[in-house]
Amino acid sequence: MGGSEQSFVAEAFSQNWIAPLGPNVDGFENDLELFLGNNSKVALLSSGTAAIHLGLNLLGVSKGDDVICQSFTFSASANPIYYVGANPIFVDSEKDTWNLCPILLEKCILERIQLGKKPKAIIAVHLYGMPYKVDLITAISEKYDIPVLEDSAEALGSMFNGVNCGTFGDISILSFNGNKIITTSGGGALITKNLDIKYRAVHLATQARDSAPHYQHSQIGYNYRMSNVLAGIGRGQMEVLPQRVKGRRRNYEIYAKHLSNIDSIEFLDEPKGYFSNRWLTCILTKSFELREEIRNALDAENIESRPLWKPMHMQPVFNDAITYDNGVSEDLFNRGICLPSGTNLPTEDLLRTVEIIKKTVK
Repeated sequence: MGGSEQSFVAEAFSQNWIAPLGPNVDGFENDLELFLGNNSKVALLSSGTAAIHLGLNLLGVSKGDDVICQSFTFSASANPIYYVGANPIFVDSEKDTWNLCPILLEKCILERIQLGKKPKAIIAVHLYGMPYKVDLITAISEKYDIPVLEDSAEALGSMFNGVNCGTFGDISILSFNGNKIITTSGGGALITKNLDIKYRAVHLATQARDSAPHYQHSQIGYNYRMSNVLAGIGRGQMEVLPQRVKGRRRNYEIYAKHLSNIDSIEFLDEPKGYFSNRWLTCILTKSFELREEIRNALDAENIESRPLWKPMHMQPVFNDAITYDNGVSEDLFNRGICLPSGTNLPTEDLLRTVEIIKKTVK
């Protein structure tokens, strides 16, 4: 916590304004719109997953439709495809950003069109805070008239060519889960440039209640709105977001300074025009065996680390999904590891991690 969150929460209590409406909800939405810029309109929701679910609804995705999804991501990016009865088609990554491969994406689209199954949407993810190839993915989206749902859950504070992530998609989403760069303990947001879409999102998120003196519903809705209390936490967190980004990037710089000269370790550099919030600092090792040696050595010292995301096309729950695979994400999963990256980590803890990794590699 940054310090002022409690005052916003106390205000919600003193006003007895707890339910999913209130000044903190309006204030947090306004804070996000000002930060993101680019004519953003924000609807606060209960989670990033809920935002993806509503986003697919608002893009008209329904039962039997195909949705292209980045394979190298967390399952929350893909699960909502099943919520709406659609079919996920997973597309592998490229090596420059570890995100959606534009070459495979276009190949997938062309082959599905030839089969009479033009995809209804593309879910592109800014993984670990590194922006995807926004210019190329957007150009493909416009060329084939397929909307992009931009999963910016891990990328608040990241930018592509000076423009904030979370503002590139036809619909974009954020997450404020407990592990994100700022948190409301649980929560998310849907972002659009279309005010009507924002109003429709809020309508669906509040059980789709019609305007009537009685309870009347003309379509299925959801209980997805953020509470005024959690939004108060978010307002306090927005005040420290720049420091959070600075802290995460500091972690990366310390790790890179001390480990990048080791031949068996690689870091993901920022391509020109890219600015990553470095939500997590990740490294690639020369082999699966070395990755496991490092992970186990850190675990023996009570230091948590994890392999990179296991690609969706390798997950048992998605066994039947169509996949356009080039082997990149599988290789990243086998060789990659996420290092401790909290913004409250003192330098001595980061250096302790560094020394364990150095000793293990030697």
